[in-house]
Amino acid sequence: MIQDFLFTFLWSISPFGEAKVGIPFGMLNGLNIYAVFVICFFANVLVFPLMSFFLHSVNKYFLRWNFYKKSALYVARRAKTGSGRNIEKYGFWGLILFVMLPLPGTGVYAGSIASYLFKMERQKAFIANTIGVFFSSAIIWTMTLLSMKGLG
Repeated sequence: MIQDFLFTFLWSISPFGEAKVGIPFGMLNGLNIYAVFVICFFANVLVFPLMSFFLHSVNKYFLRWNFYKKSALYVARRAKTGSGRNIEKYGFWGLILFVMLPLPGTGVYAGSIASYLFKMERQKAFIANTIGVFFSSAIIWTMTLLSMKGLG
C-alpha cells in the first residue's frame, strides 16, 4: 500500500503524466480516493517551484551544452506555440486555462515553461498554475471515479 502511494506521488510529479496519470493509478490500485486527490494535487503543485528554480538558476549553465540547448529551444518553441496565444492574450487567466486542460502537452510543466518564457511574475504564475492543477486534478478525479462506478 505504501508502495502504491509512493508510485501515485511519483507519477504526479513526473513530466510523463503529472496528476493526469497519478490519480487514475492511485484510484485503480484501491487507494483512498480522497487521499489520492490530495497527494496528486500537492505533488503536481510541487512541480512549479522545482521548475522555477531550475529555469531561473540551473538552466543558464546547461545552455552551454549544444545538445541541451537544442532540446531546450525545441521545448520552448512548443510551449510558446501551444500556450502562446492564450497566455499572451489573457495572461493569468490564459495560464489557468492552459494548465487546467487535462490533455497531453498541457499541465504545470508546460505552464511553468510558458510563464518563464513570457516573463510572468513568479507569484502570479504559481497561483495560476496551482489553480489550473486543482481544476485539472478535479476533472481527472471525477472522470476516473465515474468510470470506476460504471465498471463496478
